[in-house]
Amino acid sequence: MTKIHLTKHFEHRHPPIKNVNEAFEKQLTLGQRTSDRVANIVGSWPFIIVQSILLTVWIILNVAAVIHHWDPYPFILMNLVLSMQAAYTAPIIMMSQNRQAERDRLEAHNDYIINQKAEEEIRTVRDHLETQAEALMQIYQIFNNQKEQVGQNKKL
Repeated sequence: MTKIHLTKHFEHRHPPIKNVNEAFEKQLTLGQRTSDRVANIVGSWPFIIVQSILLTVWIILNVAAVIHHWDPYPFILMNLVLSMQAAYTAPIIMMSQNRQAERDRLEAHNDYIINQKAEEEIRTVRDHLETQAEALMQIYQIFNNQKEQVGQNKKL
């Protein structure tokens, strides 16, 4: 009986993939977490709606003079408050965006590492399939040889 020999032993060795999100969130400072919260709040529809309502009430109360005019038209005090809000929120949002860009770079690098591992795994599977195809070809040849021997034995 002929033995079939598989030429290669296939091993899959690579370190586990790390969770970038966990690692990144653990190293955030108080300022970075605060800037993210501020950016999430200021960049939301509830904030815009509440701010629009407050500004509308401010204008109505000052134009209608239901209460003493604390900020008559052209609403200089309201403009000052909005300018101060913009002066502080813009840099805070920029800090959050810079941190998010850093996180995106880490995620892109992690995706690159995962793609390399996937490519290596695909190459290993392809090599394994080629080895199996060679083994099947050997089995087929052995089968044909035995079939020919049986055919010759019948003729004798």
